[in-house]
Amino acid sequence: MSDLELWYKTPAAEWTDALPLGNGRLGAMVFGGVPRDEFQLNEDTLWSGGPYQPANQDARAHLDTVRAHIFAGRYAQAQSLANQHLMGRPYLEMSYQPAGHLYLDVAHDALFENYRRSLDLDTAVTRTVYQSGGVAFRRDAFVSAADGLLVVRISADAPGAVNVGVELTSPQHGISSADPDGIVRFAGHNRSEHGVDGALRFAMRAKVQAEGGTKSVVGAQLRVSDADSVLILLDIATSFVRYDDVSGDPEMSIDARMDAAGGKSFDTLLMAHIAEHQCLFRRMGIDLGRTESADLPTNERIAGFAEGDDPALASLYVQYGRYLMITSSRPGTQPSTLQGIWNKETRPPWGSKYTTNINLQMNYWLPDRANLAACFEPLLALLEDIAVTGQVMAQSHYGARGWVLHHNTDLWRATGPVDGAQWGLWPTGGAWICAQAWEHVAYEGFPAELVTRLYPILKGAAEFFVDTLVELPGTSHLVTNPSLSPENVHPMGASICAGPAMDSQILRDLFDATIAAAGRLGVDRELVETLGATRDRLPEDRIGAAGQLQEWLEDWDMDVPEIHHRHVSHLYGLYPSHQITAEETSALFDAARRSLEIRGDDATGWGIGWRINLWARLRDGDHAHDVLRRLLHPERSYTNLFDAHPPFQIDGNFGGAAGILEMIVQSSEKGIRLLPALPGCWPAGSLQGMRVYGGIELDMAWSRGKVTALCLTSQADRDVVVAVGDAMQTFKLAAGVSTDCVIA
Repeated sequence: MSDLELWYKTPAAEWTDALPLGNGRLGAMVFGGVPRDEFQLNEDTLWSGGPYQPANQDARAHLDTVRAHIFAGRYAQAQSLANQHLMGRPYLEMSYQPAGHLYLDVAHDALFENYRRSLDLDTAVTRTVYQSGGVAFRRDAFVSAADGLLVVRISADAPGAVNVGVELTSPQHGISSADPDGIVRFAGHNRSEHGVDGALRFAMRAKVQAEGGTKSVVGAQLRVSDADSVLILLDIATSFVRYDDVSGDPEMSIDARMDAAGGKSFDTLLMAHIAEHQCLFRRMGIDLGRTESADLPTNERIAGFAEGDDPALASLYVQYGRYLMITSSRPGTQPSTLQGIWNKETRPPWGSKYTTNINLQMNYWLPDRANLAACFEPLLALLEDIAVTGQVMAQSHYGARGWVLHHNTDLWRATGPVDGAQWGLWPTGGAWICAQAWEHVAYEGFPAELVTRLYPILKGAAEFFVDTLVELPGTSHLVTNPSLSPENVHPMGASICAGPAMDSQILRDLFDATIAAAGRLGVDRELVETLGATRDRLPEDRIGAAGQLQEWLEDWDMDVPEIHHRHVSHLYGLYPSHQITAEETSALFDAARRSLEIRGDDATGWGIGWRINLWARLRDGDHAHDVLRRLLHPERSYTNLFDAHPPFQIDGNFGGAAGILEMIVQSSEKGIRLLPALPGCWPAGSLQGMRVYGGIELDMAWSRGKVTALCLTSQADRDVVVAVGDAMQTFKLAAGVSTDCVIA
């Protein structure tokens, strides 16, 4: 038994019991059923609709009126008018879609015993084993990034014992078929949605190879009888080329991958898959201790984590988050959606889109820290796309230069305000991603090519706000208007407002990033001066009468309809930003703590994930662990460890995993802080291969709550400050040399 394994004694009864496989493009949920197994399938470019631009030509004419209502305190009128005139058209975006199902009907005695179903995170392989009629059966499955295919092998310990029917079905429009040569197909097209016609052609194909036995066709099912083993290679493709081009040939794409896999054996495919997976997965290790609880099935460990002692489940949760990152986000694929790449519904919750007022950003809190920088690439590629599509939105809705993204986007890179003004009329989603992308550059050590790639995007985002920030009446402050504090309702009976705290915090990071990038490139001196002056006019964070960090310009926090709201938007400055710290802004640091106390620890799954990180930044490890107990609980974690929003949202997995690492190591341009929020229940442990600011890789160990070993490896010559408690030391690092650092 491996400590990097999820395992169960029964087949999956629900989708959230099934085990996820993926290569960033293809996703499969494996049920491990007997006698019928199910693989629910996804492909990352299969969305509803087709290319569209939701710009509303009516919006610009009403913008100033909405602003005037807000500044006059007529918030309900402003929100009503915004809903009538300022929203994107169509009013909703497109949805991420399921491709279909691979069903395996295994013909044998319905009674079975000695059942075990598992997912090995280190090899990214699921395995289902059981005995029936005196024969031991086994199914292995993986989705290979090396060969681009789902691979399934069915075998038995007796010759001629494998009898299976193979069938593909889909909720999309199309036709299933099978032929006796061993090919099972589905060909069709995607769904229309919200007035946008389905423009994608797509195909699924399974190639079935049997060792021994015979093949036959019954309807759309291929049946293999009396085989020693069966190997299935499956692929899915769409006609998507990019957000404005659907001219691809899905059948040709499948042909190319199937031909390349050629006559490779299962073992050859497996070895290539494992090697490709492990080159990412094995870059980081974590050990928080082990007890006998680690030997229990995963569902039992989740049920007992809050009451028992199972530090290894927290370690497993981090590695599971890393596994989900690797399998849902690789260079050349789409970014991880609200559900990664795993979605069973044609009308998924919130469209399984890219929600950019926290959820997409939280999806990418983990990879830099967890030594998976390559997995960040799809987010950068999305940013490049929306910096183009968002120019139309900036001009048509605001009459501004640059580009804008509101609180959602999709495969087609729509950037308009959607869903309703009370949720969607928030212009800083793109700015937040820019700030996060700049932090990624910092984790990479500021490589010149990455700075050059990102700078035009930062510049466009900054220019939009130079053009759209407006003066708060009676002050010299510049504020966003209209905006909102996601997704909270203030006491004036609306969400819409001017200058919420989060906006100013995000814009400080955006302007700082743009200024820093321009400085590294030696360009745009005049713009840099403008951004510095604009930054200085943003409202400072404010402390309210209850000692809290104010969410709005007004001291409304204690009178909101939802005092325990899931979003903690005004605490962005504490985490993920570094604007609020104990050393430099102690009053705001204390106010942030007070806000978090008022808001409470319970929330949706991703809301709990954010709270873990916030308590870690507040350096309260025991409180952070108490919040982690809420996350690793049946109410917030399904049996397959998927985050329960509810329903499933993957951001909680990524946010929670990032939070565990944040409890152990924190870093910024100021340096590295070790064990800043170590809970008492993790007195000893180790990390290998964690990444910190500046392109530095960190190995460390601790015992009895004290650092016992530290090794830092930097990409460049540099000095780095390391803090443990109140003590600080400076170490000189040489490029490419692993330096053992003695902590005094």
